Amino acid sequence: MRAAIFFCALLGLATLSAVHGTVYFHEEFKSMEHWTTSKHRDDFGKVEISAGKFYADAEKSKGLRLTEDARFYALSTAFPTPINNEKKSLVVSFSVKHEQDLKCGGGYIKLLPSMDPEKFHGETKYWLMFGPDRCGSQNRVHIILHYNGENREWSKRIRFPEDKLTHVYTLHIAADNSYEFYLDGESKAKGQLEKDWSLLLPREIVDETDKKPEDWVDEETMDDPEDKKPEDWDNEPAMIPDADAKKPDDWDDAEDGPWEAPMIPNPKSKGTWKPRQIPNPAYKGVWEPRKIPNPDFVEDSELHKVPEPLTHVGIDVWQVESGSIFKDIVIGDDLKEVLDLVEKTYGGLKKAEADALKVMEDMEKEKRKKEEEEEREKEKAEEEKDEEELEEKGDGDKEDL
Repeated sequence: MRAAIFFCALLGLATLSAVHGTVYFHEEFKSMEHWTTSKHRDDFGKVEISAGKFYADAEKSKGLRLTEDARFYALSTAFPTPINNEKKSLVVSFSVKHEQDLKCGGGYIKLLPSMDPEKFHGETKYWLMFGPDRCGSQNRVHIILHYNGENREWSKRIRFPEDKLTHVYTLHIAADNSYEFYLDGESKAKGQLEKDWSLLLPREIVDETDKKPEDWVDEETMDDPEDKKPEDWDNEPAMIPDADAKKPDDWDDAEDGPWEAPMIPNPKSKGTWKPRQIPNPAYKGVWEPRKIPNPDFVEDSELHKVPEPLTHVGIDVWQVESGSIFKDIVIGDDLKEVLDLVEKTYGGLKKAEADALKVMEDMEKEKRKKEEEEEREKEKAEEEKDEEELEEKGDGDKEDL
């Protein structure tokens, strides 16, 4: 009996382990103690822990805020243990709030293999760069993967919301080499790593020895042999001399050459007659050379796998207008668990944050209105003062007379 109970307990633990994934890392930014600002250059922007100008909760909304305009930022922190995703999923999620109405700057993070945090900079090798980036009209979510010595850009272009609220970016890279991108917990794009990052050479290439058959018909339409030119069709020229034009009085044929009237459209011209077009029964379609297997193609069933363990997450961005707040960086191996965490953190504060933004904007609007009224009152008072001074001057002039 005890053996049976013990076996059931072990089975339960095994089932629990199989159901629940692992959260390798969750950064809530309660302090900056374990973050290192790079010393690669001495003018990297300063950061602080702050909830920003408006927030849902004074404590829960705190994150890492970039504080200086027109600066590069480079800081990182190490994971508790190196992360390896061999034969399993990797889920990356974080939130960022551009409360400063960002016009030019990045809001992405990087996952990196072993490196020196004090030497971290824009050229430091990374495996994943993920998140929003904007400059002027260029707005996109970056997902850049490092593969075989090259940084490969995501072929899809997804825009992110251009508002002042917090938004959550989640990427699921599965062990079957598929992926899915979520914005605020909602799926926005999915596909295959091989295709959407062009990670591998083409599986097929054009057969250079294949030639178009001589009897191949490329013309989709043909002249209708039954169509005849109307008897009243007049092949008048398209342009004729302007009969109303007159030779200028100062025209000198000896110096200017023989005068010719300017050409104008011929109202009688119907253009060159052409028979109507009908479908060509011999048309075979657009010819393309056949495809053959690419002899240089090499299969890789582990496109999802990091080539070496990930040890750090870093923020390496440039911002013209500072003020972005990073929050809740989560790395795990179970999509549902990470999305549940997103709902508990972001989902629970979303409405309250939107309400707080509206209150702040209403207050700013009221403040601007009050300042404009005060400015008008000031201008009115100055005008009245000027009028009084003119009247006093006029009265003084009369007394002098």
